[in-house]
Formats: sequence, C-alpha cells, structure tokens
Amino acid sequence: MEAAPAPTLASPLGRISISHDAVAHIVGRVAAEAYGVVGMAARNPRVTIELSVVVEYGLNLAEVASTLRNRVQYEVERLTGLRVASVEVRIQDVRRSSA
Repeated sequence: MEAAPAPTLASPLGRISISHDAVAHIVGRVAAEAYGVVGMAARNPRVTIELSVVVEYGLNLAEVASTLRNRVQYEVERLTGLRVASVEVRIQDVRRSSA
C-alpha cells in the first residue's frame, strides 16, 4: 500500500509540500488545547511503521526487506509491548558497500 502523497500548495514562488507529520502535530496540539479535552489517546493501539532504506548491491531485495520487516516488528513489540499492524519497507536505492 502506497502512502498518501504530502499535501501541496501552489505559491507565486513555487510549490510547497506539507509533511503528514506537520499536519499531525497541528491536529494534536489543537485537539489537546480544546475545551474539555484532558489528554490524547491512540485510536488503535497498533502501530504502522514505514521504512525507506538503501540496500547493498548484489543482495536479494525481497529477502532483505522480509528480514528487516520481521526484525523490526519483533523488536518493537518486544521492547514496547505495542502490537505492530504492519511494517512497510521501501527500497529507495541500491548501492555498493562503502567498507
């Protein structure tokens, strides 16, 4: 599943992209300051994790992504007690190791 693109606005100087994190930060602050609200609660106690990675050239991309997905899910659940709904791995580039 592809993440929704960041909202963009046109201005005389070009396009402006607003990150989802920035919008979430605004929503959270406004909601927390609203009359009668005493705190924020997760709608769903399961987390979704998105990773963008660069993989070493010559390795099996599907295998690297699968291993990373499983390891991240296991460690986040083990260390936090939160259930991980999904781990999305996006391979952004392939490079030779610099070592």
